Amino acid sequence: MTATTPLPISIDDVHAAAARLDGVAHRTPLLRSRTLDARVGGAIALKAENLQRAGAFKFRGAFNAVAALRPDGVCTVSSGNHAQALALAAREHGARATILMPRDAPASKRAATEGYGAEVIEFDRYADDREALATALATERGLTLVHPYDEPLVMAGQGTVALELAAEVDDLDTVVVPVGGGGLIAGVATAVKALAPHARVVGVEPEAGDDVARSLHAGERVSIEVPQTIADGQQVTTPGERTWEVIRALVDDVVTVSDAEIVEAMRLLFERVKVVAEPSGATALAATLAGRVGARGGTLGVVISGGNVDAARFAALTAA
Repeated sequence: MTATTPLPISIDDVHAAAARLDGVAHRTPLLRSRTLDARVGGAIALKAENLQRAGAFKFRGAFNAVAALRPDGVCTVSSGNHAQALALAAREHGARATILMPRDAPASKRAATEGYGAEVIEFDRYADDREALATALATERGLTLVHPYDEPLVMAGQGTVALELAAEVDDLDTVVVPVGGGGLIAGVATAVKALAPHARVVGVEPEAGDDVARSLHAGERVSIEVPQTIADGQQVTTPGERTWEVIRALVDDVVTVSDAEIVEAMRLLFERVKVVAEPSGATALAATLAGRVGARGGTLGVVISGGNVDAARFAALTAA
């Protein structure tokens, strides 16, 4: 990319997504906690996307894509949150949905996806080429592939998280975002840099799945093995091609957190804020609590990206 090459999405795309989502997606609340503020030495505003439809931010991008494309049938590959979101979005538009899900995806996420009417096909995330499987499925069945992150309409939909955040926080200093394939942070960075250009955008990955952090350091996309982490929504091996273009242009930093730090954030959210976050959903707060983001005087906008974790797994993770 050169300085004159346009990025895959613009703030106009994010505004167009917001118009499609108006009255459909929840405008999720900003949650505050004096305990959290004291822990980090600054003001924190939690963007509670765990309260979004289908339990995660993914509904925004999935619905925006289906609303814009109007397909008869859709397919994707997802460990759970995009799967649920796309299944719900397809149902809302009277389209069929077929989802490739890892064999070891949380049972609650598969059940929810099937509950929205989707057909689920299993694959082995450690042995199979997920991108090749999704492309082949779309071709064989005549379906529209809605990529979980490397699709401009999905990225633009996710960016509406930041539209709402920027509208409600006057002194927004830094936005902290979980990173998997990069769809959320690409959309958020696009909106933040247009509406609050002074604000930083910081991504957070699990230590075992640091492909985006490595890519920023190397100046090019880096691939890793499928990471072993409790953050199943972030078990991605390389940034998306399109999301990478936005990340390297607009994202200020990407940091990592351990699984233990993720669990600590989940526990604190539950005990002090009365919020249930899945492991991937808690990574941004985990990094903030660990001092890897830093407060510069303004408000830290921290995205709690999802809450799709069943009671048994949540209890097992947080009991120790």
